[in-house]
Amino acid sequence: MKKVISLALSLVLIVAVMFSASAQTTERKGWSPQAKGAVIGAATGGAAGAIIHKRNRVVGGVVGGVVGGAAGYGIGKAIDNKKKKEEAARIAAANRAAAANRAASARSVASTRRSASAPANTNALVATQPAVASNANSMALLASNGFLPNPDFGDTDKPYHTSEYRRKSW
Repeated sequence: MKKVISLALSLVLIVAVMFSASAQTTERKGWSPQAKGAVIGAATGGAAGAIIHKRNRVVGGVVGGVVGGAAGYGIGKAIDNKKKKEEAARIAAANRAAAANRAASARSVASTRRSASAPANTNALVATQPAVASNANSMALLASNGFLPNPDFGDTDKPYHTSEYRRKSW
């Protein structure tokens, strides 16, 4: 029993030294989620393997450490991928909003130029296009395509806070 306690305490001490050493240096970026998961998983798995395997605790600790480290690395990789997806979605939403603002300003400049210039050819055979769609028409277009604007975009307390549009549910 004393060996198990001393093994567990030594593993906790090693992990504490590793984390304190990385906290003291300011030039390093820090640990990746994969590394954190692997270290925590290996320490937990090693301790659990040593406790579970009664006949040969060293073998149990090694096997448990390897399995725990692999599982921790996998969990850390999934967390890192999730963060990267959220960051990419945030950047894409910002780019879409900037493009929409540029398009709106270009439309307003074009409409002011049209209204200030002389009227175009009024020949009946020439088809004219509307200068700028009204807000009601654009809402109808969005609704007919199956998208609804999301007024709660960015508010994390509301559902669908990560997308600018909500799909129709019917």
